[in-house]
Amino acid sequence: QVQLVESGGGLVQAGGSLRLSCAASGRTFSGYAMGWFRQAPGKEREFVAVVRWSGGITYYGDSVRGRFTISRDNAKNTVLLQMNSLKPEDTAVYYCAVGIPGRTWNDAHDYAYWGQGTQVTVSS
Repeated sequence: QVQLVESGGGLVQAGGSLRLSCAASGRTFSGYAMGWFRQAPGKEREFVAVVRWSGGITYYGDSVRGRFTISRDNAKNTVLLQMNSLKPEDTAVYYCAVGIPGRTWNDAHDYAYWGQGTQVTVSS
């Protein structure tokens, strides 16, 4: 059974930083991209970042590019999201997900497995 467990969320002031972690278990994810999405109340799930299996190729959503950094440790089946210069508009539940090979990297429908989410709240 595949499990994705996010951690590291919390309350932070604007301008601060948080690091989210996602631990994957239940199978090997060799060759799979792993991504982060977020969803704020009343809004659609938004693509944040994705890292390809090799770890050398990453993509970011326009709203976080330059502030967030995604990375992965394949040996530990873990993906990290370093979030710097946080803004109140970054407030959302953040989800880790495993991409379906050969599909797009920024559409939530193209991800097969999801974690339960972790809340990030940025105060002004």
